[in-house]
Amino acid sequence: MRRADRLFRLVQILRDGRLRTAARLAEEMEVSERTIYRDIADLMASGVPIEGAAGVGYVMRSGYDLPPLMFTEAEITALALGARMAVAWGGPAMAAGARDALAKIEAVVPRREELRAALDRLGAPSMGQSAELRERLDRVDALIRDRRVLLLDYADEVGRQTERRVQPLALWFWGRAWTLVAWCELRGDFRMFRIDRIRDLTPKEQFTPAPACGLPVLLARLAEEEGCALAPDIFNR
Repeated sequence: MRRADRLFRLVQILRDGRLRTAARLAEEMEVSERTIYRDIADLMASGVPIEGAAGVGYVMRSGYDLPPLMFTEAEITALALGARMAVAWGGPAMAAGARDALAKIEAVVPRREELRAALDRLGAPSMGQSAELRERLDRVDALIRDRRVLLLDYADEVGRQTERRVQPLALWFWGRAWTLVAWCELRGDFRMFRIDRIRDLTPKEQFTPAPACGLPVLLARLAEEEGCALAPDIFNR
């Protein structure tokens, strides 16, 4: 857990005004007591009204709140929909991240009822995804971030099995199916592998993608072939 996330969670725990010992906080946060002492000291130094001492416990005075986040109705709708889809179609870690993110947002938005209303009216039913497949999504996502070459035991659409060494680049969701986007060392080109057709995968050594084998090259090629950007920068408007 990142330090900023840990400090945010610690504030959220203490907001109920109950006295908690460092040992209790360490258990709830799944960190050491030493980490709790350090984090409490940092929060107190930054102006968070926490009172207490080691061996006694800590409590936060009432009236403290985090600065409000202002979202438009459209922004709240987008956040709710994204969270619903992550929970329905992502891996367990992705789903947990979506839930935690929503909890943080709900804690600091002035009109949290709008977020709840958006969640109530938006749905993304999960169908046909096994627990094994969802766990594989998290595993592949972690291996992409670690830049590990993967040895795939893969079956194509007619069941033919092949073994591929690939450099994983991204996970793309196509509505009902996830694909691993990768540089295939066997073909010497980009390939997409459906996650549900991967029979087994073995992590190998780390790799540094060559410029010609990176995701920007694939995106540029697909944009030219399809006449549109298939993975646009979400921050561009």
